[in-house]
Amino acid sequence: MKPMKFWLIAMTLAAVVSDTMLLPFYPQFFERVFGITDPNYVGAYIAACCAVVMLAFPFWARVSRHIPVLKLLVYTQLAAGLFSVLCWAAPTVTAFWLLSLTMLVFKGSYLLVYPLLMSQEAPDDHGRTIGLLSVVVHFGAIFGAVLGGSVLQFFEPRQVYLLMTFGDLFQILVCLCLLRDQRGAATESKNEGAAAEENNERESEKEGAVGLPWPVIMRLGSAMFLFYFAVYLSRPFFARYWEMLSGNPGEVVAGAIFAIPGAVAVAVLWLDHRRGRDGDAKGMLLPALGFCSLGLMLQASGEMAVVLAGRVLYGWGLFRATVGLDQLLYALSRPASYAADFSKISVFQNLGVLASSFATGALVAFAGPQPTFLAGALGIALTLVLYLALVRPLFASSNSSLPAAISRSEA
Repeated sequence: MKPMKFWLIAMTLAAVVSDTMLLPFYPQFFERVFGITDPNYVGAYIAACCAVVMLAFPFWARVSRHIPVLKLLVYTQLAAGLFSVLCWAAPTVTAFWLLSLTMLVFKGSYLLVYPLLMSQEAPDDHGRTIGLLSVVVHFGAIFGAVLGGSVLQFFEPRQVYLLMTFGDLFQILVCLCLLRDQRGAATESKNEGAAAEENNERESEKEGAVGLPWPVIMRLGSAMFLFYFAVYLSRPFFARYWEMLSGNPGEVVAGAIFAIPGAVAVAVLWLDHRRGRDGDAKGMLLPALGFCSLGLMLQASGEMAVVLAGRVLYGWGLFRATVGLDQLLYALSRPASYAADFSKISVFQNLGVLASSFATGALVAFAGPQPTFLAGALGIALTLVLYLALVRPLFASSNSSLPAAISRSEA
C-alpha cells in the first residue's frame, strides 16, 4: 500500500471513530446531560446533523477546486476541534445545538478524502479500495461505539467531545506531514491529489466529460436515498432496544452488540483477501440487499439469540450492499468528476438519513424501537426494486459502452 493511501485511510478511520462515539447513544446522552427523554427530540437533532453535513459537503467540494484538499483539511479540522471543546463546555441545550452543528460544518470536510483517494486509484482497483474503505468505516464504528459506551457508562457524558478532538488533531498532523513530504519532492510543487485532479480535468476536457448527467444522478441517488433511509431507521435507538431485551442498562455491552455488523464486515474483507476475490457490484447487490432485509426482520423478533443472528446476517448484507452501491457510482463516473459526482450522491444519502431521523423518532415515540427494524426491512426490499427498475438498466448491455448505456437511459 502506498504511504499516502495508508495515511488517507488512517485519517478516515480517525474521523469515523469520532463521528460514531455517540451515534448509538444519543437518547442516553440527551437524557443524562439535559434531562430530555422525548424520542422525537432526539430524532430532530440527528436530522439536523444530517442536514448540516448534506449542505456543507458540496460547499467544501467547490472550495477544494481552488484549495488543495490536504491544505483545506488542516484548517477545517482545526476549527472542528475547537468547536468540539466548546461543545464539552456548552452551558445550555440551545448552546449545544449551535456549537455542535457548527462543528459538523467543518468536520464534514473530511469526506473529501474519499474522492481524493479514489482519484488516485486505477479503475480495476476501485472495488478493492471501496471494500477496504467500507471495512475501515465499520471498524471505526466498532471502536467508536465501544469507546463512546465506555465514556457514557464510566465518565461524564460530555467528555466524549474532548475525545473527539484527538481525532481532529490526528487528521491535522497527517495532513501537515503529507504536505511537507510533497513540498520536499523535487518534481512536485502541489498537493499530489490536486495535481492528479488537474490531470484528470485536462483529460476530461478532451473527452467532453463534465460529470454525470442529472438523470443518471437521480436514478442512482433515488436508490441511495431509500437504502440509507432504511439502514438508519434502527440505529439511533438500537442500544436502548438491546437494554430493554437484555435487562442490562450498561452502554459498553450495548455498544459491542451494536458493533457486530462492523466485525462481520472486517471478517468478510479478510476472507475476500484470502481468496483473492474482488466482488462485482452488479452481482453482489441482489443477494446483499436480500440478506440485509432478512437480518433486520430477525432483529425485530424480540428474542436475544435471534437478534444476534440477525445482526450477523445484517452485517454481511450491509457490507456487500454498501460496497456495491458505491462501486456503481465510480463505475459510472470519471476520475475528473469524482468529487463533484460524489458530493451530489452524498446529498441523497444524507437526505435519506435526515428523513430516517425524523421517522425513527416518531415511530419510537408511537410504538417503541421494535418496529424500526420491520420498517427498515421493508425499505431495503423497496431499494432492491428501485435498483432493478432504475439503476441496473444503466448496465443492461455488457457488450455496449457505458456512455452509450447512459445515453439510452436519458432517452
